[in-house]
Amino acid sequence: MPRMLSDAERRLLDAIEPGEVRDLLTGLVAVPSPNPPGSEEAVAHHLVAACAARGIDARLDEVAPGRPNVHARIGPPAPPGGDGLLLLGHTDTVPAGEGWTQEPFGATVVDGRVIGRGAADMKAGLAASVAAMAALARSGVELAAPVSLAALVDEEESGLGVRTMLARGAVEARGAIVPEPTELQTVIACRGNCYFDVEIRGRSAHAGTPHEGRNAIYGAARVVEGVRALHDRLAAERHPLLGAGGWSVGVIRGGTGTAMVPDRCRISIDRRLLPGQSGEQARAEIDALLAALDLGAQDLTAETELLMEIPSFELEPEHPLVLATRTAAVDAGGPELPVAGWSAACDGGYLMRDAGIPATVLGPGSVAGQAHKPDESVALAEVVTAARAYALCAVRMLGHLSP
Repeated sequence: MPRMLSDAERRLLDAIEPGEVRDLLTGLVAVPSPNPPGSEEAVAHHLVAACAARGIDARLDEVAPGRPNVHARIGPPAPPGGDGLLLLGHTDTVPAGEGWTQEPFGATVVDGRVIGRGAADMKAGLAASVAAMAALARSGVELAAPVSLAALVDEEESGLGVRTMLARGAVEARGAIVPEPTELQTVIACRGNCYFDVEIRGRSAHAGTPHEGRNAIYGAARVVEGVRALHDRLAAERHPLLGAGGWSVGVIRGGTGTAMVPDRCRISIDRRLLPGQSGEQARAEIDALLAALDLGAQDLTAETELLMEIPSFELEPEHPLVLATRTAAVDAGGPELPVAGWSAACDGGYLMRDAGIPATVLGPGSVAGQAHKPDESVALAEVVTAARAYALCAVRMLGHLSP
């Protein structure tokens, strides 16, 4: 059940204006930031300007040419040993793709929903974060430690933004909320994932004399079937919130001409990880599969490359950050739902693994229903509720409101 808000808390939540949230979100959606190819610079500048206009200190930190992270903050510097609340977002989206009935970057508002690429994943979360920080600043909340926003590049691909942030020591926080689209349900466990390329090499020959060659695609077909078997075996290992991990072949590239025996074939594979599993463990599974297939008996070779890994993570349901996140979300008007797991991966896993910073995931929109699809959209009412939840969580963890 929602708990009774104090008068001061009500004034804080009332300082979050739906019109301001709408303007923040439509402004962000109207600036394309597709990845690939990795075009976050324009939206990063837009976000910094939006923060500055609301009295929020914000700066750019370039991690690659034309690809800056955004770091914004209100409140005092972090005390010795680190403290504060971090809102961890990303500025990139997947490409627009085809099949839209609305302009992908038109930021059209229809029946209370903003439509556009990135509306749910996750420019809604960024807009809610900025609105929450602006309300905290306007309300004169006395913060004992900073509330920060890290809006990072490259979350949709290889995690360059979060890895650079952590390598540069640019974050200190007691805890983090990742405003990914969870339909305002508090998520305490996320699957991780990693990508592999497996290249099979054989020998080319004329298709009229295929026996003189060694067909790399035939070898790849055996690997694909082996990956399917690996996936099926994972069904027996289920996490109570996340279900089973998974293997999935996403891309196959091989051959140069129909009349040629292909000498190379490359397979791109996705592995979904449960807490406690790692990319290196997954690589060992693939290498064991290749050894069992004994491709060398057909004069074929295979090499495995681990391209990317996003760690899985989980928190205990009674962790203080979990209780603070869920209570604030419900008290701000969100649904009364149990804590949950999330089938997608997010940058919060890097915080947990590499910096020891606990993270929850809570944000407006639906990852399953809207993200990465044509006519992606999010309800403005959810974005407003998310902003109120972040502000309420921040003041309860770090602040003091005048009666």
